[in-house]
Amino acid sequence: MTTIAAEARPEGRLPRQIPYIIGNEACERFSFYGMRNILTPFLISTMLLYAPEAERAGIAKDVFHSFVIGVYFFPLLGGWLSDRFFGKYNTVLWFSLVYCIGHAFLAVFDDNRTGFYAGLFLIALGSGGIKPLVVTFVGDQFDQSNKHLAKIVFDAFYWTINFGSFFASLLMPIFLRNYGPAVAFGIPGILMGIATIIFWMGRKQYVRVPPTRGQDSDSFLKVARTALTAKVPGQGNLGFVVAVVGAVLAVLILLFWAIKPGFWPEAFEFVISACLALGALIVFGGIGTAMQLERARGVHSDESVDSVRAVLRILIVFALVTPFWSLFDQKASTWILQGNEMRVPHEAWWWPSWLVKEPAQMQALNPLLVMLIIPFNNIVLYPALRRMGFNPTALKRMGWGIAFSGLAWVGAGAIQLHIDSGASTSLAWQTLPYILLTFGEVLVSATALEFAYSQASLAMKGVIMAFWYLSVTFGNLWVLLTNAAVRNETVISRIASTGLSENAFLMFFFAGFAFVAAAVFAWYAKRYPMQDNYRVAQ
Repeated sequence: MTTIAAEARPEGRLPRQIPYIIGNEACERFSFYGMRNILTPFLISTMLLYAPEAERAGIAKDVFHSFVIGVYFFPLLGGWLSDRFFGKYNTVLWFSLVYCIGHAFLAVFDDNRTGFYAGLFLIALGSGGIKPLVVTFVGDQFDQSNKHLAKIVFDAFYWTINFGSFFASLLMPIFLRNYGPAVAFGIPGILMGIATIIFWMGRKQYVRVPPTRGQDSDSFLKVARTALTAKVPGQGNLGFVVAVVGAVLAVLILLFWAIKPGFWPEAFEFVISACLALGALIVFGGIGTAMQLERARGVHSDESVDSVRAVLRILIVFALVTPFWSLFDQKASTWILQGNEMRVPHEAWWWPSWLVKEPAQMQALNPLLVMLIIPFNNIVLYPALRRMGFNPTALKRMGWGIAFSGLAWVGAGAIQLHIDSGASTSLAWQTLPYILLTFGEVLVSATALEFAYSQASLAMKGVIMAFWYLSVTFGNLWVLLTNAAVRNETVISRIASTGLSENAFLMFFFAGFAFVAAAVFAWYAKRYPMQDNYRVAQ
């Protein structure tokens, strides 16, 4: 094992352990997207046969988005265990083993709901647990002597994610159809096992930054706690009261879920209730902390107090991005269900019938387009916009990205109207929504981390990463809440009065949701006080 105090490497040398991490990531991403992208069709065709046919799509969407919520919630646990106790290497390795067990459950219990859902939980725990650590573990392998090579490795890292996702999205639906769920879920499990072995093989060469074990006296939570509890003579403690209200509200939400009083919506099961409780803690706690943050000065350094204020501002940006994730992640649920109602155009000379046979395979467009759009934007689009006098700042790109996701759902809604008319509709038409949605993804997702990195101080970058993953959790919460709402008879009758099918109505609803979010985002972006927290050049 190489400790953080390892000798500086020769100038310009790529760390020998990097290939182990990149190989691990390639296999892990194939593993994750391979099972994720066949989950919805498997649930509908096999696991949910006990339910009435009309209800299977709704149940499948609930299961899928609950799973995604878990994947992006458990980074909080992985990051905390790594920082507090075990360090990144040990945490990644152990969560990877949990991840492998989860895959094994999917393959073995493909005809048992309890075992299968237990497997989904274990995969969410394992995948989420390692999610905040692998990227930063890559960064730990570089020092001042070779930091200029880090960008090349991070680019390769991101490319590998999309490479694995592309082939997984393309191939696994074929395996599901031709060989059944045991094989289709077993292959991603084998890839995850290989990923874990590759990661373990580099154990003696990794640089391992020791955990802080909670010894950072200026951490985000400690500064926030000081701000909320500090008392100033002659001033009230309204911020503390606001935070307590959030805590009480969170407890009440969980209590109502447990005892299920008459007024509590039946559809608000544990996942929705837990997310609402967490949201109450973050919103009210954040407002209360912001109200009294200046009280932390003197107890904590000015830099740490200013950093916490920056994090609170970034949280508003992240909150306004959550509608984007509610649209984006439905490409693996709602759009697959729509594709199942469409005709695969095997008769067209240009359609690759030898390869693309299932609607779920359309998801392969997303990583393929990401690998094309990112260089197009950087080499062609952004320079052209600058020449025309338009500066595509990070916040402007993110706002437009949310709007483009709305346009994608307008396209999906138009396709649904054509399907509802009874006309035969080619699956190829889904290409347009995928292009618009992926363009929005690049503008939002690839930009948001760049934005957050520049706004947060070095000590707060880990906190920002955790909150960024939570934005995906709350984005999927919007989907669960919407699905719960459409089970209400009053809502169903209102939808029927529009003359639209439920699917078409919801697609246009989510499009409008994105447009409203983009407008509010633009309003806030104009008032956001930009910071520059990049390191000073050495």
